[in-house]
Amino acid sequence: MAARLSREAARKEALGIACCWIGTPYRHQASRKGVGCDCLGLVLGVWRELYGERITARLAYSPDWAETTIGEPLLAALRDRCDELDPAAMRPGDILAFRWQVGTAAKHLALLAPDDRIIHAYEGHAVMTSAFVPSWRRRVAGVFAFPAVRSPSRQ
Repeated sequence: MAARLSREAARKEALGIACCWIGTPYRHQASRKGVGCDCLGLVLGVWRELYGERITARLAYSPDWAETTIGEPLLAALRDRCDELDPAAMRPGDILAFRWQVGTAAKHLALLAPDDRIIHAYEGHAVMTSAFVPSWRRRVAGVFAFPAVRSPSRQ
């Protein structure tokens, strides 16, 4: 039987894990703490540490995949695994999905951090914290909470 976590416990643990990834170099399609990751790889790495379960991206993706795809594959994947929240209910430790341009798919992920900051892997940089300023806020396409169930292997 899977162990239950409160939503707040999942948020706190996810945030602590994400903070340990700060400084990991940006590497497209990677997901190894201290070695390299992109924004999806950061979230996949946090998931792996939080739940003891490895999730892999279904297909290789190019840096411009969101500009050439139909639909919202990133949001759909998050909806399959996480609890979607009203943006007004976001709290530190939640996953934020961003859309760079109107009419394109959401393609960037971050974890909300305290003090109006986000933790994300940003191309050309490393995993870092950034101010959650209005230019980021207006690009939010979805807010998701890590689920409150831990796999049996992490009890």
